[in-house]
Order: sequence, then C-alpha cells, then structure tokens
Amino acid sequence: MRYSLWFSLVYAQSRRICDNRPMNAERHPLHDALCQGLDALGLGRDHADRLLQYLDLLARWNQTYNLTAIRDPKDMLGKHLLDSLAMHPYFTQATLADLGTGPGLPGIPLAIIRPEAAVSLVESNGKKARFLREAVRQLGLDNARVIESRAEAVAEPGRYAAITARAMDRLAGILAVGGHLLAPDGVLLAMKGPRIADEIAELDARWRVIACHPLHVPGLDAERQLVVVGRAALP
Repeated sequence: MRYSLWFSLVYAQSRRICDNRPMNAERHPLHDALCQGLDALGLGRDHADRLLQYLDLLARWNQTYNLTAIRDPKDMLGKHLLDSLAMHPYFTQATLADLGTGPGLPGIPLAIIRPEAAVSLVESNGKKARFLREAVRQLGLDNARVIESRAEAVAEPGRYAAITARAMDRLAGILAVGGHLLAPDGVLLAMKGPRIADEIAELDARWRVIACHPLHVPGLDAERQLVVVGRAALP
C-alpha cells in the first residue's frame, strides 16, 4: 500500500516536471490544439506557453479595443497564430519589418519562435500600437520593437533583410510604401491566396518574384502561399 502511494506521488511529480507546470495547474484549454498545430508545422512545443499568453492578451484587449474581427480564441488560434507561423520555414533573415501589423500578426508569433531575429512592428493606429507595446512588455520580447508610424514614413532606408505584410495591400502597394526599408538584397515575404497572377503583373521593372511557396495552415481549409519578391538584377 505504501509502495503504491509512493509510486503515485512519484508518477504525478514526473508528469509535472515533463509538463513544466505547477502540480495543481490546469492546462490552457487550447494547449493541446496549439501543440498539434506546432507539431504539424515542425515547430517545438516549447513555444506554446508564450504563444498562448499572447493569444490570451489579444482576446482580452480585443473585447475593448476591437483589434481584430475574429472574436473567438479558438478561431484566433488557427486564423491568426498558426496562419502567421505557417511562413516560418522561409523566414530566415536576421531583421524583419512587419508592415501594418495590426495586433502583431505575423510579427509577434514570428518574434516568439525566432528570438535571435530583430522584428520591428510597424503600425500607425494608436490603439493597436498601445496593445503592441503592452504585448512586447508582457511577453518579454527583447527582440521586438514597436514603430507607431505609417510604413512610408519610417525613416530607416535599407535597414531590413525582409519585410512582410499579412493583409495590408497587393504586392505593388506593399513595395510602394515599404520597399525603401529593404537592404539591396532584401526580400518581401508576402502571404497571399492562390490567385496572384494579376498582382505579379502589376510589379514594375525594379522587382521580380523569386519564389512562390505553398503553405499549409493546420486546421484551415484554405489555399495559402508565400510570395518572395526581391529587386530585379540591374542590366
């Protein structure tokens, strides 16, 4: 009897250590779903706690500030977090400017999983910028900073190896306001739907499409791709 009690205590303690949570703490209701999504994306589960902290913060502020039209945290998980993280295999640059980031998408999730990368969150809306500053502070994101400004007014020409914009504009529009931020060999990482031929045709001679990568977002039945655009070679 004593052995059984001892074994039960040891087993419970070992589970607590493996889970890295307090003895009586309950899992976040979206923890398992997020971990399944991280597994599908090839990302470590060690990011889960901070990603869920960001999700909770977004859901709480959204009740007052209307930061996103998606209200249900379950929907935010797939349509915001996992959708943003789907581009991670192609985000290999050391510096990134997320233009028109809104509540920090995809910039904050990418900053969480890539702590070695410097991410600038560019947002002109005051209430969204206030949320971004609070999120960066609460999440302890030393590698992220908030720039409250329109993209075209950011006076940091050539500073970034990559820029991105999740739902800001068409390819030509993004480059018109943010192309000056790119280093000579920098790239635009643009998350798009399946039909982009018209957008590619709108690019002027200064830009060229380097690659189009299909993206799979766990739990979402939608075609997504990452379009990589860089400067055209000089004649």
